[in-house]
Amino acid sequence: MINSARLHSDLSRLGRETSMMLATIETLSADEMTAPSLCGGWSRADVIAHLASNGRAIVKLIDWATTGDEQQLYASPEARAQEIAALAALPRQELVEKFRASAEFFAEQSERLTGRLALDEVDLHGKVIPATSIVALRIAEIVVHHQDLDTAWTIAEADPDSQLDAVEAAVRTMRAKNAPGMTLVTEEGDTWVIGDGALRVESDREGMIEWLSRGQGRHVEADGELPVLPAW
Repeated sequence: MINSARLHSDLSRLGRETSMMLATIETLSADEMTAPSLCGGWSRADVIAHLASNGRAIVKLIDWATTGDEQQLYASPEARAQEIAALAALPRQELVEKFRASAEFFAEQSERLTGRLALDEVDLHGKVIPATSIVALRIAEIVVHHQDLDTAWTIAEADPDSQLDAVEAAVRTMRAKNAPGMTLVTEEGDTWVIGDGALRVESDREGMIEWLSRGQGRHVEADGELPVLPAW
């Protein structure tokens, strides 16, 4: 069973990060929606569509954790891509409403995590996700992709614990994809070891998120050459 106080805290931060992203999205014109994002190959509309799709898809992780019945987020990678493309092609206001409705649905369904859980962990593309971290996973998606919209908003505006969620999600991906051995250390006092931990990489949480999620190493320091990382 998830600690209800922890879940309340997570959902509060999720609400905060989602509200800020929605405020950003609502400032974008139809033309600005079609501009490139920082997420390679995706427009801003694609990023928003991904989050609209993701909010409903990861409810299946909640289904899995609460029932014990294995769930897949999408029938296939092709089905995921088709759904995102269809959402991104919607008129601007329809896409905004899809994002809003998806966010509300995820928040509502997350309340189920306060009850008895059938499983302590679920699997997401080879990454083990504690049931206690499903809400944090969504927070990480919101924070990273808000940055991807490439507007005036920056990761510095995210709650420090939301930044932590984003780094932890990225580290989980690096481990699952066998990234080079690294010890990651943040100015806030966090430490993660990936593989043999051979390369020491230092930054604050903001810089670590930018590097792990998008390969931007401008704010990180290392005691050797920075490796090319697997895609998040």
